[in-house]
Amino acid sequence: MKDTEDVVARVMRQWEEAMPGVDASPIAVFGRLVRCHLLLQQAEHTPLARHGLTRPEFEILAALRRVGGELTPGRLARETFASGAAVTKRLRALEARGLVSRRTDERDRRVTHLCLTGEGGSLIDEVFPDQLAHEAALLSGLDEPTRAELAARLAELLLLLEGRLGGR
Repeated sequence: MKDTEDVVARVMRQWEEAMPGVDASPIAVFGRLVRCHLLLQQAEHTPLARHGLTRPEFEILAALRRVGGELTPGRLARETFASGAAVTKRLRALEARGLVSRRTDERDRRVTHLCLTGEGGSLIDEVFPDQLAHEAALLSGLDEPTRAELAARLAELLLLLEGRLGGR
């Protein structure tokens, strides 16, 4: 592997050799997106890990904090791009830690409202700036124009995929 070549470039070269007539160019985008995602998921020394949070749990706490009130599980699923079942599982863990509480709707007992507890609010207020600093440090090898261009291109891809695959 060349010094300037990432693992995805090597995979693409291998596919070109294995199946010369097949256009493997989508791997250049999706392979790198998936690889970046997996690397970020596996990182152990992050503010989230130090506080015993997974990224999906953090997303739930962050959604509750940024909307500044109560959310139903369905709305929370839409805010965090997760399935209802995944949100339920994460909420159980966060509730067990005393970070989130539930309230049954007075008019419709089938509806549940979720909010941060005092401890949950304190935790997200502490973790969020630390996590942003961590993420900024990870991006520090890219200058600001490159970061802005990358963000703009990813926004284009996201809008395209949401249009074709449907957004939650």
